[in-house]
Amino acid sequence: MRFTDPAGAPPAVRRALAIARATPLTLALLLMAGCSRGPAPSGAGPASAPGPAGIAAWPAASATLAAGPGPAGDRAVHPVAPPTPGDAVRAAALPGPAKRAARHWDDYRLQAAQRIVAANPLGSHVGPVSEPLLAIPVLEIELNADGSVRRILVLRRPTQAPDTVQLAIDAVHRAAPFAPVGALPRPWKFAEVFLFDEHRRFKPRSLDL
Repeated sequence: MRFTDPAGAPPAVRRALAIARATPLTLALLLMAGCSRGPAPSGAGPASAPGPAGIAAWPAASATLAAGPGPAGDRAVHPVAPPTPGDAVRAAALPGPAKRAARHWDDYRLQAAQRIVAANPLGSHVGPVSEPLLAIPVLEIELNADGSVRRILVLRRPTQAPDTVQLAIDAVHRAAPFAPVGALPRPWKFAEVFLFDEHRRFKPRSLDL
């Protein structure tokens, strides 16, 4: 997956992009600098055995949990709730998967960003990004072969307006399922940077790359 840093991008955007494209080792070094782990989300049950680099995973059977306050880079895993009839109705109202199959993950990520915007017309925008930005959460979205969301990993949790993390997670679920990924190389996952303005409307960074 390729990320390019446009000249003149705000420092917060460049840092978010660096986190989204980092290798596990680089990511760990980035997040250790000046960060301390925050408290677990309120109401969350006991975590299962922590994964690599201190990733805490909630039980797979639970619904998506609200993201509580935490430092940037709190890599909480948000499992996916079982689909409901309302999910099927909402997905049917969205435009179908792109007619042209994605040739690589950058192409797929762009198509996914367009679908996320289409699924969240009141909470997103595609115009110029106004500054200063309110918050920049970064999510890693892991998919099943059919394009349904398997789980969501929070790569960057902003210290300001931490509720935007849950807004971004909900936006992804409204857009699911995405196009099938069976023809793309594993692992079947991609990262997205959400640029939130003061009105808590987001623009996926992929639309500008």
